[in-house]
Amino acid sequence: MHRCGVDPGAIEVVFLTHFHGDHTLGLPPFVLYRVFVDPRPITFVGPAGLAARLEALWEVSWGQDWGLAMRDRFRVTYEEGKPDGTVAGYKYEAIKLDHGTSGSSGYRITVGGKILAYSGDTEATAPLDKLVEGTDVAIVEATGPGDVFSHMSWEAATDLKARHPKTRFMFNHLYSGTVEGAVSDLEVVEV
Repeated sequence: MHRCGVDPGAIEVVFLTHFHGDHTLGLPPFVLYRVFVDPRPITFVGPAGLAARLEALWEVSWGQDWGLAMRDRFRVTYEEGKPDGTVAGYKYEAIKLDHGTSGSSGYRITVGGKILAYSGDTEATAPLDKLVEGTDVAIVEATGPGDVFSHMSWEAATDLKARHPKTRFMFNHLYSGTVEGAVSDLEVVEV
């Protein structure tokens, strides 16, 4: 974060879409920083079971040291996402999206008078259109070409973009190496 000019201590809220490892396992180094370097308060917003799931992750990450030396220093609030809420001064709306058997929470977050949509992993179903409708920027996944189980394909991302021409899209969760024609690491793909 520092290399990108982001102060990790200044982050007031983290929105989690679901608990899959590729969306949560990068959190322990961030939490470590917040425990020992910059103990400002932080809020995590996420699906039902958020506190138990993240506390279990912290305990797996540091074992007994989490409870003995670290937990009391971590100034955290866990908030299960609501249909409409406000956290750290940001208004948000949580929308249940379709992603495999666990589902996912998408968020519409108002920042500086603009509306940002963030989907995390999702299939291209009606709730995703509800999430994106009328937003200024939408960060959504576009995993790969063709039939991609419980994720959105490049083709579906192209269709989504066409249905919402006034929204600026940023596509993430692109993967490489498993499907012919998939992107290479850090390659930008126009959809």
